Amino acid sequence: MKVDYLIVGSGLTGATIARILTDAGRKVLVVERRSHLGGNVHDHYHPSGIRIHTYGPHYFRTSSEKIWKFVNRFASFYNYEAVLKSYVDGCYENWPIAGSYIRRIIGENWQPEFKGIPTNFEEASLAIMPNLIYKKFVKEYTEKQWGVPAYTLSSCLAKRFNVHENDDPRLKMNKYQGIPYNGYAHLMNNILKDIPTLLNFNYLRHRDLIKVEKMLVFTGSIDEFFNYDMGRLAYRGQQREDVYISNVDYAFPAGQINNPSTVNGDHIRILEWKHMMPKEYADNIQGTVLTKEFPFSPTNQDNYEYPFPDEANSNLYLSYRKRADQTNKLLICGRLGEYKYYDMDQAIARAMVLARRIIETT
Repeated sequence: MKVDYLIVGSGLTGATIARILTDAGRKVLVVERRSHLGGNVHDHYHPSGIRIHTYGPHYFRTSSEKIWKFVNRFASFYNYEAVLKSYVDGCYENWPIAGSYIRRIIGENWQPEFKGIPTNFEEASLAIMPNLIYKKFVKEYTEKQWGVPAYTLSSCLAKRFNVHENDDPRLKMNKYQGIPYNGYAHLMNNILKDIPTLLNFNYLRHRDLIKVEKMLVFTGSIDEFFNYDMGRLAYRGQQREDVYISNVDYAFPAGQINNPSTVNGDHIRILEWKHMMPKEYADNIQGTVLTKEFPFSPTNQDNYEYPFPDEANSNLYLSYRKRADQTNKLLICGRLGEYKYYDMDQAIARAMVLARRIIETT
C-alpha cells in the first residue's frame, strides 16, 4: 500500500494534524494500534449512565480563541471548570493551595523555604511555599506519583502547580473551559470523520506493508520507533479501580480528590465522575461511580501517560531526538514522541504548528 501522508496514532496530536492536512487537500491515512480512535482522549458509559473518562480525567481548557473554535467545529461543550481538593489532616482543602490556608497554618508573613535557583523539584517547590505546606500537600503525593524521592526529579515539574493568593477554588483560570456534551470519544471521532483510518493496526510490527511517499508522522514513543536500541525511556501510568455505590448521590465535594498522604492509602487520587457531567443529567442518575488511581511504571506503550521528569531520561530522549530529526520524511511528535507532557490545548496548538510546517515543506 502507498500513501502520501501516514499518521501513526489517533490521539489529539495525530488527529489534529490529519484534519488540517485533509482540509488542505492532502491524502492522509491514520493507523491506530488500539480498537478505538482518540488515544487517551476517550470515554465510555458505566451501566448506571455515568460517563467515565477511560484514561483519567480530561479537563479541556484554553485561552486561545483559535483552539476553542477548532474543537467546537467537532463538538458542543458544556461549561466545566475543574475544582480539585486535597485530603489533608481530615479535611478537603483547595488544590492549588489557597493563600488563606497557608496564612491560617503558617501565619500572615510566611516566606518560601528555598532561596536561589532551584536545581530539583523539591527546591523548586520550596521556592514557592513553606516546608510544612510542601510536606502536607506535595512531597508524598509526588513520591507516590513518580516512585522516587522528590529531590531526584527535575525542577521543571514544579511549574505545573502554584499557590493561589485568593480563595478561588478553580484549578485553572482559562477563558474557555468545558467538556464535550457527547463525550471525548465523540469529539475525536468527529475530528477524524471521513479520514481513512485503520484500527487495531500496529505500525511498528507492519512497517513494510505501507510505503510513505511524502511524510510519516509518528506519535508513539520515540524510543520504541528506534527499537529501544539506545535504551528505554521511563514512563508512569495509572492503574484504575472503579467502584459503583448505589445508595449515595455524591460521595465527595469535588470531582477530583487528591490523596497526598501515604497514611490514607497508596492511591494518588479519587475521581467522582458525576461532578464532571451536566448537572441536569447527573441529578437524574442513581448512585455514583468512583475511580481510584494507583501510579505504576508500565512497560506496555498503551499504558504510557507521563514522561519521567529527570536528567537521565531527558538526555536519552535528546539522543533519540537527534536521530529522528536526521531521518528523511519522518516527524516524531506528540506527548510520547516529544517526551513532554502536553495539556490538551497545548497538544492541539503544537499540532497546528507542525501541520502548517508539513504543508509548507512537502
